[in-house]
Amino acid sequence: MTEFKSKAKRKIDLLILSDIHLGTFGCQAKELNKYLKSIEPKEVILNGDIIDIWQFSKRYWPKSHMKVVSQFFKWLSKGVRITYITGNHDEMLRKFEGFKVGNFEIQNKKVITIKGKKAWIFRGDIFDFAMQHSRWLTKVGAIGYDFLIVLNRVVNIFAQFLGKDRFSLSKRVKNSVKSAVKFINQFEETSTNIAADNGYDYVICGHIHHPEIKTYNTPKGSVVYLNSGDWVENLTSLEYHKGKWSIFHYHDHDFEYFDEPKTVDKNDLEYMSAESPKELYTNMLKEMMTKQ
Repeated sequence: MTEFKSKAKRKIDLLILSDIHLGTFGCQAKELNKYLKSIEPKEVILNGDIIDIWQFSKRYWPKSHMKVVSQFFKWLSKGVRITYITGNHDEMLRKFEGFKVGNFEIQNKKVITIKGKKAWIFRGDIFDFAMQHSRWLTKVGAIGYDFLIVLNRVVNIFAQFLGKDRFSLSKRVKNSVKSAVKFINQFEETSTNIAADNGYDYVICGHIHHPEIKTYNTPKGSVVYLNSGDWVENLTSLEYHKGKWSIFHYHDHDFEYFDEPKTVDKNDLEYMSAESPKELYTNMLKEMMTKQ
């Protein structure tokens, strides 16, 4: 348990976040902000669906969402290396693969070496048949999922009022549906088999909102499968520090003593005035250029 009774920040060698879905009602941005301000990473990999362009609307861009973006830029200004791996909900960025400015880059996948072992980091939506062949159906599903998340937030407000822990309706639904469980298992097995075929020791994914660290034994050797989860239903990330991988799970009681700033930096106002996803990204890139 990590209670924040002091302002000391936890140091992390590598932080991997995915599926934040900024710009949607389901995004748990306030909780994510507390977490981000409590750590000090050396390197960050954002593994897709950070800003949900599918459902982005100027009508819904709260200050808490802007604070998440602002925190990433503060890390960049301090020399933290950040790689943005594109996802399906922010697919408009895929045409910018290879873009680099300072210590920020956009990639569709990434391979890193950790203590002599190769890690393949990629989004994972390439395994999603519905995404590839029935995009309209996937988007309808995303809207229904977002509605369930909103309903979940209302339920959790009452749960917290009654002194109960928060829980995820969508997670319970998925865990109770055999086809969903089967898809998760197939997703993990497919990614690890491909990783083994290409000589990778680790395969690190996002996309399916299911945090996991698991070792798979394949005909071509063992592969460690890792998934960073999400900040919609699980509130998780992957952390690597001093040679060890771990899944961080956010819990309200761990941050009872955390003092979150109530103001927004004046530089953030330019982002919040954006009228479209394109303008938002233009402002973000402009900010990166001025900070180098």
